[in-house]
Amino acid sequence: MVPLGWVGGVVGLILSSAISLYASTLMAKLHEYGGRRHIRYRDLAGFMYGQTAYSLVWVSQFANLFLINTGYVILGGQALKAFYVLFRDDHQMKLPHFIAVAGFACVLFAIAIPHLSALRIWLGFSTFFSLVYICIVIALSLKDGLEAPPRDYSIPGTKNTKIWATIGAAANLVFAYNTGMLPELQATVREPVVNNMIKALNFQFTLGVIPMHAVTYIGYWAYGSTASSYLLNNVSGPIWLKGMANIAAFFQAIIALHIFASPTYEFLDTKYGVKGSALACKNLAFRIIVRGGYIAITAFLSALLPFLGDFMNLTGAISTFPLTFILPNHMYIVAKRRKLSFLKKSWHWLNIIFFSCIAVAAFVAALRFITVDSKTYHVFADL
Repeated sequence: MVPLGWVGGVVGLILSSAISLYASTLMAKLHEYGGRRHIRYRDLAGFMYGQTAYSLVWVSQFANLFLINTGYVILGGQALKAFYVLFRDDHQMKLPHFIAVAGFACVLFAIAIPHLSALRIWLGFSTFFSLVYICIVIALSLKDGLEAPPRDYSIPGTKNTKIWATIGAAANLVFAYNTGMLPELQATVREPVVNNMIKALNFQFTLGVIPMHAVTYIGYWAYGSTASSYLLNNVSGPIWLKGMANIAAFFQAIIALHIFASPTYEFLDTKYGVKGSALACKNLAFRIIVRGGYIAITAFLSALLPFLGDFMNLTGAISTFPLTFILPNHMYIVAKRRKLSFLKKSWHWLNIIFFSCIAVAAFVAALRFITVDSKTYHVFADL
């Protein structure tokens, strides 16, 4: 909302919701293409295009998930730092220290939960933590907004920086709604797979997005152009309440990271033939070394360049745009080419060209922001 303002932000969020629903529905309809289920995105790409496409999608998808995980480690570190500052604002502990702690917590969780289906009750906790964060942030933001003097809602920066910020924000909007792992999620849906997935998508992109829209609009209304990317840095109120919200955000970041790291874990488990009991010494040691190493690299890069908004922009540009908008439209053309009219084919090609251009522009904008922030802040910055 900060780089887009009221009109651009609201219209952008609503349009992004609608476009994401449309593209996700296209992908969901291809789950059983060719008379077989495709439980991985790369499997579907390989089946439709061949081995080269399989490899490209594999690289793009895992780059996307890695950058998402980087964002969650940063989020966990920011939440811990915000919690710490509530009680001791002595600057002895810096953001990189909290990112390291968050990374260690993610390692412990990754070792304890051997596979995605083992999450079970943790998904319930995830929902609970999200609701705690949302309710507290909305309540405190409303209180601050009602008590505060008139806010400044003007878009900050020069004409040149505003253009770049708008492009980057477009990628951020896409990142907010999409994961690049819809086939993997659809693989867990009961029969009839396509119909049930479309029902889930319709629910998610209507009622399901209301909490996110509420937090976004209320937060921007309360703090205007000074709103932080981590909204709890802005709110005022009882320390215990803010502390609860920060801890909820921290735990939610750990669970969410595990969900998005699971395809990587599954690939590594399959590649190295991990079988048998999850508690077997060999399998336990494998998770400690391999998963611990993966998260250690993620946490190191997160602490090195802790620019959360920039990584969200980069993620949207480098992989979320292609995986969410470009490929689904082209795949749908390939799968339904004999059934689509010229007008419908033209519509899908228009989407492919348009989102390809947006992805390139957003990628350049994200690199520019990272370069600028890298000059403004030193590595391992305490943001």
